[in-house]
Amino acid sequence: EQILADTLLPAECLELEITESVAMRSSGRAVDNLRALKARGVRVCIDDLGTGYSSLSALRLFPIDSLKIDRSFVQGVPHGKDDSAVAAAVITLGRTLGVNVIAEGVERAEQLAFVKEQDCDEWQGFFLVPPVTADECERLLFSMSSQASV
Repeated sequence: EQILADTLLPAECLELEITESVAMRSSGRAVDNLRALKARGVRVCIDDLGTGYSSLSALRLFPIDSLKIDRSFVQGVPHGKDDSAVAAAVITLGRTLGVNVIAEGVERAEQLAFVKEQDCDEWQGFFLVPPVTADECERLLFSMSSQASV
């Protein structure tokens, strides 16, 4: 609340990413605070899904907008049967819960094809955009904003 007030940032422009393991250790008060922030428009994302020890019943208590599939599962698709099954299951879970699903660690065309085929909402990884310096990032953002205004 204080950060939003101090920065004048619209709440809908802020997304909090919470790792699965931190989320599962959180108290009821933390969940209540997340619900209050979500009611103001802040988005909540569970990151590294599948790497912790969460139960699905605990996961459904969180006011989430999106789930991120950990890169360790994406790395094995489409050839790793188990990784492919886990990634597909998380995408299906997200769809069923009505939340956005993001695949992390997409580094090859075949991985991108797999997550697209599974109807994953978003993808992140070096295959899409390699790491860039701050200056390169600024140029890229400027270029994108210039193209959008044309």
